[in-house]
Amino acid sequence: MVTRALTTKTGGDLFPSLFDAFLRPFNFWDPNFLPHTLKVPAVNIDENKEQYDLSLAVPGMKKSDFSINVENNMLTISCEKEEKSEKKQKNGYRNEFNYSSFSRSFALPDEVIKDKIDARYEDGVLKLSLPKKEEAKKLTVNKQIPVKDFPF
Repeated sequence: MVTRALTTKTGGDLFPSLFDAFLRPFNFWDPNFLPHTLKVPAVNIDENKEQYDLSLAVPGMKKSDFSINVENNMLTISCEKEEKSEKKQKNGYRNEFNYSSFSRSFALPDEVIKDKIDARYEDGVLKLSLPKKEEAKKLTVNKQIPVKDFPF
């Protein structure tokens, strides 16, 4: 089984004041004000007899922006992107900087062949294939589990 780290986003107060709502367009410290901030992408995990498949939606990146590492039984996918733009204006130059990053870690089951993990990036989706060992491919577990009365 592949597990994934859970990330939660906390918002502001449940009932914001009218004064806060009025000044919101001018609040530059509001994280929602920065439209280019990269959020932690959701991950789809599929399993079949041969392998596990992970898919992350991360549009606008290049494959060189990603770092994928396996250490012991932990798979870590991280991404860093830095953008700079400089525009000549009438009175000088206007410089803009944007930095975004994320990191996701997954505990790998023992049945994954760690040195055969494959990654591809196409059409804004990072896809990883985690092949299973031969003995894991042969093992099929189908078991009906009865529901018992309390206490056990």
